[in-house]
Amino acid sequence: MTDRALDAAALLDIPDVPNFRDAGCGVLPPGRLFRSGSLSLLTESGAQRLKALGVKTVIDLRSAPELASWPDRLDGLDVDHRHLPLLPDPAASGLSWPEDQAALYPFMAEVGGSAVAGAVRALAAGRPVLVHCAVGKDRTGLTIAVVHALLGLPEEDVVADFLRSNPALGLDRGPIPYIDEHGAERLSRPVAEPHLRSALDRIGEVHGSLDTYLTAHGVTDAELAAVRALRRD
Repeated sequence: MTDRALDAAALLDIPDVPNFRDAGCGVLPPGRLFRSGSLSLLTESGAQRLKALGVKTVIDLRSAPELASWPDRLDGLDVDHRHLPLLPDPAASGLSWPEDQAALYPFMAEVGGSAVAGAVRALAAGRPVLVHCAVGKDRTGLTIAVVHALLGLPEEDVVADFLRSNPALGLDRGPIPYIDEHGAERLSRPVAEPHLRSALDRIGEVHGSLDTYLTAHGVTDAELAAVRALRRD
């Protein structure tokens, strides 16, 4: 990864918001696209820092039960908050999320197309966008990887940015226990290159290309062109 991309991927200090960083990675100008974990613990000082970054649209990829338990704290921020769940609510849909990450990633690619497309459409509108889920590694990781690949970021750099979530969250030392929205103890596991590749491969197998995947979920050709026009030369 180039020095410019390394700088763009550096963590930003937003108090009580995990894994917050600029997601430009050298293909977007700084300040266009950010990624993070939940804003449910966002402090007043953190909100001011978020405001200073110019974030105007927040894409929340979490499920409805997660939002009910841990809503984003956006008081005082002039942002367009969009709830675009990347994974279905099992209670409402009857679809359970795979426990194994090797199965989860292609599943996310299959069921999360509308959410990923929504993030791309928000970016096409030209306003600074923050994409987040619970801790900003799996659902957010896949979404940002699709954007990076769409913009032509080299594959090794797409993967490198995806893997940055491990040291950012302390997962480079192994899984970390947490309590989920239903009060059950679960494990947050490190992200892994083969899992991301399996999701991107599934998109290619089913749709042939990222463009076709995104247009099948509502992104227009004009919006694809608008996103690519943001690319930093």
